[in-house]
Amino acid sequence: MLNPGATYADVRREFQWNIPEYYNIGVDVCDKHAAARPNDPAIIYYDGNSDATRYTFGDLRALSNKLANAFNAKGLTPGDRVGILLPQAPETAVAHIAAYKAGLIAVPLCTLFGEDALEYRLSSSGVKLLITEAASLAKINIIRDQLPRLTTILSIDGPGDGAEDFHACLNKASDRFASVATKADDPALLIFTSGTTGPPKGALHAHRTLLGHLPGVEFPHNFFPQPNDLFWTPADWAWIGGLIDVLLPALHHGMPVLAHRARKFDPEDAFRLIADFNVKNAFIPPTALKLMRLIPDPQSKWNYTMRSIGSGGETLGTELLDWGQETFGFNINEFYGQTECNLVIGNCASVMDIRPGSMGRAIPGHDVAIIDAAGNLLPDGQTGTIAIRNPDPVAFLRYWNNAQATREKYIGDWLVTGDTGHRDEEGYFWYVGRDDDVITSAGYRIGPGEIEDCLSKHPAVSMAAVIGVPDLLRTEAIKAYIVLRDGATPADEAASTTLQTDIQKFVRTKLAAYEYPRHVEFIDELPMTTTGKVMRRRLRALNG
Repeated sequence: MLNPGATYADVRREFQWNIPEYYNIGVDVCDKHAAARPNDPAIIYYDGNSDATRYTFGDLRALSNKLANAFNAKGLTPGDRVGILLPQAPETAVAHIAAYKAGLIAVPLCTLFGEDALEYRLSSSGVKLLITEAASLAKINIIRDQLPRLTTILSIDGPGDGAEDFHACLNKASDRFASVATKADDPALLIFTSGTTGPPKGALHAHRTLLGHLPGVEFPHNFFPQPNDLFWTPADWAWIGGLIDVLLPALHHGMPVLAHRARKFDPEDAFRLIADFNVKNAFIPPTALKLMRLIPDPQSKWNYTMRSIGSGGETLGTELLDWGQETFGFNINEFYGQTECNLVIGNCASVMDIRPGSMGRAIPGHDVAIIDAAGNLLPDGQTGTIAIRNPDPVAFLRYWNNAQATREKYIGDWLVTGDTGHRDEEGYFWYVGRDDDVITSAGYRIGPGEIEDCLSKHPAVSMAAVIGVPDLLRTEAIKAYIVLRDGATPADEAASTTLQTDIQKFVRTKLAAYEYPRHVEFIDELPMTTTGKVMRRRLRALNG
């Protein structure tokens, strides 16, 4: 746990890792609290239709012990994989805790996945038992014949369609369970990348990954936890941002988490939820923040008093930061990481200035640098690859069944992110883009983030994504795909041309002549991953 200090240097100097030889996530986030204060709230579940249901740490211990016993009864042994195809729900937390206690490997899966995406992940990971809900059973039954290692399906909504009753299995099991004595380096979690740069890869994490995440949660949430903190995120718990940026670290600290199974993000519902449940801390992806920004004068409609918001996945930019300060009364702290090595850079307004456009500084405990293709450190101000020195407790163990990709992830002791950026003289990191997102135009190397931030400031623009397209003269020209705000749609082709020209002039004036988009296309929505990241490769595919 970070010790609050007066400055960033103080916090970094005082921090040191304490990773024990033996460590189990399930025991850490549940049993230790259940033993000391079993009646404290752990999960507050709201389905949107009735009163919220509260689950204590004592409840989680009893339920997860029963499920761990059920795993054993089904013949699962340490190292076997358990698929968790569920939205935010108490059963999701119970499934994770039980899997960790039993020495199994949890494989979280997003309920938005279609049959092909599920078959790929379930098959490649060799899941033996799947926990899901009725709404997903039809998809699973379509691919069931292609999953010979999947022997058991448990449905939280009751039996049917080849699934057993999840709760009936629990009711038959004992609420006492002796957790497996796992080492901190034993595998616990297999979480697939979002596939922004190719086919998703299964990143295998050890139990220690939760301990490795803690500084990266505490820092951007201004030294979480504080009295009366309550955490929520609209991000699916199937993703690392929802699972280990929110759910598990909050439970580690004995703080309650709000679970809400929204099928689609609604910005008004987000404000209402924050106000009704007195949410103090939230991880809200930039895409969701942009939608919330479209709600006029939320302070007059909802009585909310938040303490911290962290965001990551895309650069926030000045516009969103200013809106956050005005709307919530504090700075939104941007952070950076990826599935393989998460929360290694971030901001903490309590101890450092926030520089719009910067991802922040290295989170205490992590050695982050900018390197070249040979692994050499680059001087401040020079663009290169963002990399993290290993060993690092937050870093993944390896890619599942992909030794070559694991080797390619490292240059010497450096875990390379595949993202380009630079660091300034005061240690702030600035994101440029994915290696394949960087645009080379007329000799300039241009990152899409700054242009997208500028575009978002135009009064007609709701969202924007920028790519490079082939250009005989410049190598690449900048093209902007733009989603317009409501009411800004041009009435005819002439009006469309006028708006395009206005947007181009806006960027040319605000940034530089070489950074304005020579091509502008209006679209209804941007292609995004289920984690809310723009899939620029999809946009590039549209241009051959």
